[in-house]
Amino acid sequence: MLLMLPCFWGIIAAFSSFKDIHNNLLTIILFAIGSVVMRSAGCVINDIFDKDLDKHVSRTSKRPLASGAISTIEAITIFCLLCLVGLAILLSLNKTAIMIGFISFFLFILYPLMKRITYWPQLFLGLTFNIGVIIGYVSINGNISLSIFFLYLAGIFWTLGYDTIYAHQDREDDLRIGIKSTAILFGDNSKLWISSFYLLMIICLLIFGQLSDFKYLYYTSLLLVGFHLLFQLFKLDIYNSEVCLEIFKSNRYTGALIMFSLLLTLI
Repeated sequence: MLLMLPCFWGIIAAFSSFKDIHNNLLTIILFAIGSVVMRSAGCVINDIFDKDLDKHVSRTSKRPLASGAISTIEAITIFCLLCLVGLAILLSLNKTAIMIGFISFFLFILYPLMKRITYWPQLFLGLTFNIGVIIGYVSINGNISLSIFFLYLAGIFWTLGYDTIYAHQDREDDLRIGIKSTAILFGDNSKLWISSFYLLMIICLLIFGQLSDFKYLYYTSLLLVGFHLLFQLFKLDIYNSEVCLEIFKSNRYTGALIMFSLLLTLI
């Protein structure tokens, strides 16, 4: 959902009426399938790179590669098959979308390595996970606009927030084995940083609305997004892994609320 919903944001942002949904139903379905396929491919390549690290993290020690349930060759085969399905879907789009899609593929490959290099792998994940905003928009509109970059930025700040929460589940294990993350970088100040990322996300959504000349319904619905983010921050306990996982998962509702806000612009 966290990969699929930003794709839908971009697609809806390119629409001018509800009629466009019916006219582009096949594209919407293809993006839904493509999101599942490429998210799966991303998980596989991540597990291939991290199989030795995952053995030393309690949450990931039972993953198929880390536990020895499947071999690396089997995992690579699955990855290639998933990528072929993703490629078939990508090639059905226009040339600009295809070019951006190939860029996103390399981001998917590189992301698992970032936690070894920088304390900001969550930023790289944001760049990767939300590029569907631009691909979705371009697949309908045919070109890139300034406004869509602010919707993309909103997604990046959103990911920085929710994935920092996610990373707090493994903070102690990551410190022990030398893995980097924003959870480790921010430490006890994480809640302040996450609040800042969520605020920047809302600001980007407001700028996107202004550049797109949206009416009051869009801005009113963003209040729901804001309340949901405040609820996350109110409930967040970075020292409780179960709470962190619960709040992380609740971000599917955040993404859905933003999609709802964009749908209101078609009225």
